[in-house]
Amino acid sequence: MVTEVARGNGYLMAFRAAALLNAAAVFFQAVTAGQMIRGAGAGMHGAGAGAVHMLGLILLVAAVLLWRPGRGAGWPALVGLVALLLGFVQSMLGGSGEVLVHVPLGVTLFGLSVWLVVWSWRP
Repeated sequence: MVTEVARGNGYLMAFRAAALLNAAAVFFQAVTAGQMIRGAGAGMHGAGAGAVHMLGLILLVAAVLLWRPGRGAGWPALVGLVALLLGFVQSMLGGSGEVLVHVPLGVTLFGLSVWLVVWSWRP
Protein backbone atom coordinates (compact mmCIF):
# COMPACT_ATOMS: atom_id res chain seq x y z
CA MET A 1 0.00 0.00 0.00
CA VAL A 2 1.35 3.40 -0.98
CA THR A 3 -0.31 6.46 0.48
CA GLU A 4 -0.94 9.81 -1.17
CA VAL A 5 1.58 11.31 1.26
CA ALA A 6 4.27 9.01 -0.13
CA ARG A 7 3.33 9.88 -3.70
CA GLY A 8 3.00 13.62 -3.12
CA ASN A 9 6.28 14.09 -1.25
CA GLY A 10 8.36 12.11 -3.71
CA TYR A 11 9.10 9.21 -1.37
CA LEU A 12 7.65 6.71 -3.80
CA MET A 13 9.61 8.11 -6.75
CA ALA A 14 12.81 8.03 -4.70
CA PHE A 15 12.12 4.43 -3.73
CA ARG A 16 11.39 3.46 -7.32
CA ALA A 17 14.65 5.03 -8.52
CA ALA A 18 16.64 3.35 -5.74
CA ALA A 19 15.00 -0.02 -6.41
CA LEU A 20 15.68 0.20 -10.15
CA LEU A 21 19.31 1.21 -9.69
CA ASN A 22 19.84 -1.50 -7.09
CA ALA A 23 18.33 -4.18 -9.33
CA ALA A 24 20.48 -2.97 -12.23
CA ALA A 25 23.62 -3.22 -10.09
CA VAL A 26 22.72 -6.74 -8.98
CA PHE A 27 22.02 -7.70 -12.60
CA PHE A 28 25.40 -6.23 -13.60
CA GLN A 29 26.98 -8.52 -11.01
CA ALA A 30 25.32 -11.52 -12.65
CA VAL A 31 26.68 -10.46 -16.04
CA THR A 32 30.23 -9.98 -14.75
CA ALA A 33 30.02 -13.29 -12.89
CA GLY A 34 29.25 -14.96 -16.20
CA GLN A 35 32.26 -13.24 -17.73
CA MET A 36 34.43 -14.54 -14.89
CA ILE A 37 33.44 -18.09 -15.79
CA ARG A 38 34.92 -17.45 -19.22
CA GLY A 39 38.09 -16.07 -17.63
CA ALA A 40 37.49 -12.30 -17.74
CA GLY A 41 35.80 -9.58 -15.73
CA ALA A 42 37.11 -10.28 -12.21
CA GLY A 43 37.95 -6.61 -11.68
CA MET A 44 34.54 -5.45 -12.85
CA HIS A 45 32.81 -8.00 -10.62
CA GLY A 46 34.73 -6.79 -7.59
CA ALA A 47 34.00 -3.14 -8.34
CA GLY A 48 30.34 -3.94 -8.90
CA ALA A 49 30.12 -5.31 -5.36
CA GLY A 50 30.81 -1.83 -4.04
CA ALA A 51 27.99 -0.44 -6.17
CA VAL A 52 25.62 -3.12 -4.85
CA HIS A 53 26.53 -2.19 -1.27
CA MET A 54 26.12 1.54 -1.86
CA LEU A 55 22.83 1.17 -3.73
CA GLY A 56 21.58 -1.31 -1.14
CA LEU A 57 22.09 1.32 1.55
CA ILE A 58 20.36 3.96 -0.59
CA LEU A 59 17.48 1.53 -1.17
CA LEU A 60 17.15 0.95 2.57
CA VAL A 61 17.09 4.68 3.31
CA ALA A 62 14.47 5.26 0.59
CA ALA A 63 12.36 2.38 1.95
CA VAL A 64 12.49 3.77 5.48
CA LEU A 65 11.49 7.23 4.20
CA LEU A 66 8.63 5.68 2.25
CA TRP A 67 7.49 3.87 5.40
CA ARG A 68 7.85 6.41 8.22
CA PRO A 69 7.24 9.93 6.95
CA GLY A 70 5.50 8.60 3.84
CA ARG A 71 3.12 6.39 5.82
CA GLY A 72 3.61 3.59 3.31
CA ALA A 73 4.09 -0.12 3.90
CA GLY A 74 6.86 -1.09 6.29
CA TRP A 75 7.82 -4.42 4.74
CA PRO A 76 9.92 -2.89 1.91
CA ALA A 77 12.22 -1.43 4.58
CA LEU A 78 12.61 -4.89 6.11
CA VAL A 79 13.27 -6.44 2.70
CA GLY A 80 15.74 -3.63 1.94
CA LEU A 81 17.61 -4.37 5.18
CA VAL A 82 17.70 -8.08 4.37
CA ALA A 83 18.98 -7.32 0.86
CA LEU A 84 21.70 -5.01 2.21
CA LEU A 85 22.90 -7.56 4.76
CA LEU A 86 22.64 -10.38 2.23
CA GLY A 87 24.81 -8.37 -0.16
CA PHE A 88 27.52 -8.02 2.48
CA VAL A 89 27.42 -11.73 3.32
CA GLN A 90 27.47 -12.66 -0.34
CA SER A 91 30.43 -10.38 -1.00
CA MET A 92 32.35 -11.84 1.92
CA LEU A 93 31.68 -15.39 0.75
CA GLY A 94 32.63 -14.57 -2.83
CA GLY A 95 35.87 -12.97 -1.70
CA SER A 96 36.76 -16.07 0.27
CA GLY A 97 36.00 -18.37 -2.67
CA GLU A 98 32.82 -19.98 -1.31
CA VAL A 99 31.10 -20.06 -4.70
CA LEU A 100 28.66 -22.82 -3.72
CA VAL A 101 26.98 -20.41 -1.31
CA HIS A 102 27.86 -17.16 -3.09
CA VAL A 103 25.91 -17.95 -6.27
CA PRO A 104 22.59 -18.98 -4.65
CA LEU A 105 22.75 -15.89 -2.43
CA GLY A 106 23.23 -13.80 -5.56
CA VAL A 107 20.15 -15.33 -7.15
CA THR A 108 18.19 -14.65 -3.96
CA LEU A 109 19.43 -11.06 -3.88
CA PHE A 110 18.38 -10.59 -7.49
CA GLY A 111 14.93 -12.01 -6.73
CA LEU A 112 14.47 -9.63 -3.78
CA SER A 113 15.61 -6.70 -5.90
CA VAL A 114 13.19 -7.49 -8.71
CA TRP A 115 10.37 -8.03 -6.21
CA LEU A 116 10.89 -4.52 -4.80
CA VAL A 117 10.96 -2.99 -8.29
CA VAL A 118 7.77 -4.75 -9.36
CA TRP A 119 5.99 -3.81 -6.12
CA SER A 120 7.00 -0.15 -6.39
CA TRP A 121 5.54 0.20 -9.89
CA ARG A 122 2.23 -1.49 -9.13
CA PRO A 123 -0.75 0.87 -9.32
